[in-house]
Amino acid sequence: MKKVTPFLMFQDGKAEEAMNHYISLLEDSEIKSITRYGANEAGDEGTVMLATFSLKGQEFMCIDSNVTHQFSFTPSFSIYVTCETEKELDDLYKKLNEDRIERMPLGNYGFSKKFGWTDDKFGVSWQLNLP
Repeated sequence: MKKVTPFLMFQDGKAEEAMNHYISLLEDSEIKSITRYGANEAGDEGTVMLATFSLKGQEFMCIDSNVTHQFSFTPSFSIYVTCETEKELDDLYKKLNEDRIERMPLGNYGFSKKFGWTDDKFGVSWQLNLP
């Protein structure tokens, strides 16, 4: 086995928008590669056939699904971020939440100084922790 990489499947052509949003929120993050559908290929021309990006060194893969599915992301799989300061946690939580589903509002739940769990505008679940 060479490596394990989280894989995100977006619908409605949102993969590139999501990647750009995520790398704008976290320093030391970048889009590494994008392969797009061309004319007369299985997906809509210009959408993401396959892309890789990294968030703080953790590599992810993603696609724009060319098939409409009856499912989306599940909160049972989330991106877990350990923050260094309360301001960093608060700012990131606010930018991710944007009046979305708040699974656990920011607070002290006894296992850390501050924790929050929210879904972003793309439906991806994020847990933010200040140990």
